[in-house]
Amino acid sequence: MSEVREFTAQGMAVRTAAILFVFVIVFTGLLSAAYLWTKPAIEASAVEEKMKLIDEVLPRAEYDNALLQEAITLPPTPELGLAETSSVYVARQAGQPVGAIFEAVAPDGYAGKIRLLVAIRADGQVAGVRVIQHKETPGLGDYIEVKKDKNKARPWITQFTGKTLAGATDKDWKVKKDGGRIDHYAGATVTPRAVSRAVFKAAQWAAANRDRLFAEGAAK
Repeated sequence: MSEVREFTAQGMAVRTAAILFVFVIVFTGLLSAAYLWTKPAIEASAVEEKMKLIDEVLPRAEYDNALLQEAITLPPTPELGLAETSSVYVARQAGQPVGAIFEAVAPDGYAGKIRLLVAIRADGQVAGVRVIQHKETPGLGDYIEVKKDKNKARPWITQFTGKTLAGATDKDWKVKKDGGRIDHYAGATVTPRAVSRAVFKAAQWAAANRDRLFAEGAAK
């Protein structure tokens, strides 16, 4: 009798294992199907979000090429504070380069690294800057982010728009507390100082690599 019970128990265990196996296969298949079904929509949404951010530093009306499809891989670049590979997007109008969009990092923010998206026009002028990641103190140093800046008419970060190295001095790229011309909020100087320094270095890097950068992005 005990042998019959043991045989029955083994049979039930095998049946249960088989049912679980089938369930896993079916569930995995459903997940794969759902992923394949939603993947195009997810990718399209990610592209649109990236383009919205790029639009803030360089309006889409200024170029006509497929920006994200023609990215240039940039190796780790200490001048930009980048320890990892990143992408440079060269914007063109009628085949002629009009600007480059790339990331830069301010390593010395009050609470750590501040990641930026910078657009530099072909003539060296800063087209726009946006903070895309930071850990600065809420309500104090986070005004570097447009959404957190209380000055909606002229957010702090827009001070860099139009700046150029030509005819400029160091004062043009420093906060007023350091004898420069960049405004800052009282009690929060470390953050804007770090961003200003990073944008300045980004402009210098773009100028030093202008020929190579825009040649690589030129239409073939």
